[in-house]
Amino acid sequence: MLRALAVDDERPSLEELLYLLNADPRIGSAEGAGDATEALRRINRALQSGPGGPEAIDVVFLDIQMPGLDGLDLARLLTGFAKPPLVVFVTAHEDFAVQAFDLKAVDYVLKPVRKERLAEAIRRAAELTGAAAPRIPVHEPDPDHIPVELGGVTRFVAVDDITHVEAQGDYARLHTDKGSHLVRIPLSTLEERWRSRGFVRIHRRHLVALRHVGELRLDAGTVSVVVGAEELQVSRRHARELRDLLMRRP
Repeated sequence: MLRALAVDDERPSLEELLYLLNADPRIGSAEGAGDATEALRRINRALQSGPGGPEAIDVVFLDIQMPGLDGLDLARLLTGFAKPPLVVFVTAHEDFAVQAFDLKAVDYVLKPVRKERLAEAIRRAAELTGAAAPRIPVHEPDPDHIPVELGGVTRFVAVDDITHVEAQGDYARLHTDKGSHLVRIPLSTLEERWRSRGFVRIHRRHLVALRHVGELRLDAGTVSVVVGAEELQVSRRHARELRDLLMRRP
């Protein structure tokens, strides 16, 4: 079972997070820290006591914006440790997700925290630590929609509304005519999942939906496509396949 440390400078948020953590059967113990400096002291003590010690910590559920040492600062410090605990960011701000991935975060949970979303983060941490975890029924995903989170609210974006997808590390940014959404799914996974729906890789960083391609442009040996209001470069290795697919498009 996982031993967790929750870190948040806002007492109500910390108490709510601790309540949710202790309610999950995969969490053996959960303690709280009111700031990142206190958390760092506890983590140091835990590492000195050893993996089986009484103060051992498997995973830290970490707020980002805190006075003094913030959550990203603490995560950076932990990357220098030989065997640091796993990190799950729990924050009200979507903007730091890419930085969180760069720091090898297990997950990025948006506030207000929902029980189901936190359970997914705990599942990921349990798998990485080898902690025994009871199986929780998982519903088959809706192939026509993809869930995205914004401000603690889950919305379901229609796949047909997505014009193109941009890789951002282990995340992907889904672009639609109404805005964009960040999801923790690698571009390669979406490429495989949506190939039959007309999504084509045009660059190591981009997938495009053929139905949304308005123009194919050739200029001095370079190839690009216009998707909505954006012009995206096509890599040389993908240019011929894309052109052929566009020519055969109904």
